[in-house]
Amino acid sequence: MALTPFLIGGSDIFDPFNIDSLIFGSRSSDRPSSYAHDVAAVANTQVDWKETPEAHIFKANLPGLSKDEVKVQVEEGRVLQISGERRKEETTQGEKWHRVERVHGSFLRRFRLPENVKVEEVKAGMENGVLTVTVPKMQKPSAKTIDITCN
Repeated sequence: MALTPFLIGGSDIFDPFNIDSLIFGSRSSDRPSSYAHDVAAVANTQVDWKETPEAHIFKANLPGLSKDEVKVQVEEGRVLQISGERRKEETTQGEKWHRVERVHGSFLRRFRLPENVKVEEVKAGMENGVLTVTVPKMQKPSAKTIDITCN
């Protein structure tokens, strides 16, 4: 089954832990007309989410952007937010575009993190146009054996 983002409180938050939203989604007919443009900007910011035994790892394709043009935050409710802006390339007098296919404008992706993460230890790095965000997982407590004494 393909997982798609859905809206919570007016914001796109991907929450794979909420089965009702994955099945039914949240399609509202009263969205503003700019919604299609916003969806295109979000859809063009591709993010992969992988879980390992130690961490959740997010990789976002952000070609042409520097680390200063990208913002990574963890909001209340364990929501990882990746945002930024692709600026429109300026033209000088005498220049004209014949075709513009690269998307420009603001982008925002939000992901609800599971409860077993250490949000205070999130790390982000950028290399060759790929942003990597690592969210460490809490270690499961090991079982403790209790000695039984006789009185």
